Amino acid sequence: MTDLSHPGRRGFLRRSIAIVPAAAALTTTGFVAGRQVAAQPAATPAEPPAAPYSPVYFHADEWTFIQSAVARLIPSDDVGPGAIEAGVPEFIDRQMEGGFGQAVTWYTHGPFVPSSPLFGYQGKMLPRELYRAGIAAIDEWCTRQRGGKRFADLDGTQQDEVLKGLEGETIKFDTVDAKWFFTFLLQNTKEGYFSDPIHGGNKNAAAWKMIGFPGARADFLDWVDKPGVHYPLPPVSINGPQG
Repeated sequence: MTDLSHPGRRGFLRRSIAIVPAAAALTTTGFVAGRQVAAQPAATPAEPPAAPYSPVYFHADEWTFIQSAVARLIPSDDVGPGAIEAGVPEFIDRQMEGGFGQAVTWYTHGPFVPSSPLFGYQGKMLPRELYRAGIAAIDEWCTRQRGGKRFADLDGTQQDEVLKGLEGETIKFDTVDAKWFFTFLLQNTKEGYFSDPIHGGNKNAAAWKMIGFPGARADFLDWVDKPGVHYPLPPVSINGPQG
């Protein structure tokens, strides 16, 4: 996040990119007037488009912030989809209601003292509480420092400046740890981008397709002795094939 320029944000994706060829389609054949032709498969009814996701944890203004922020962290480009297209906001919202957001497996009692980042997060707030307080603090700061505009209303360059300020600790708040808010936001954005689609992010396994990752396939024995050969089959989620 040191460089929020467009190419820099996706450099780690560009270096990992792999081309995944489409699997060959198999058809049966028939004869028409002495000519062998490919039989046409029966038409498959189109699935109705999925309804837009409605956030469960985040309020409307918080949801707008999440969408704006993750779009700056991983934008869409000619390499692959951005965080919005990959469903990262949905992933983060669902995490707030899950074990991460509620710190189910963490020790969350005192004492709460400043410590090295090596020891991980040591704050009083649960991650979901940190998100709520952090978004409110950032919007309040932007309103005071950026002409009455909330974060989502700023242009891309201004949003990048705010995110850099959070990361570099040049923007601080009395009510919430700005650095840890940014740390969680960036961590969850990357997790949502590359997660199994079952968790709400990585829609249609788009990020996996981009880097050539096969996903949760059960058997790779036929490919053990083929180093350097592109795996030709599409990725599989825990929930099943993803096209």
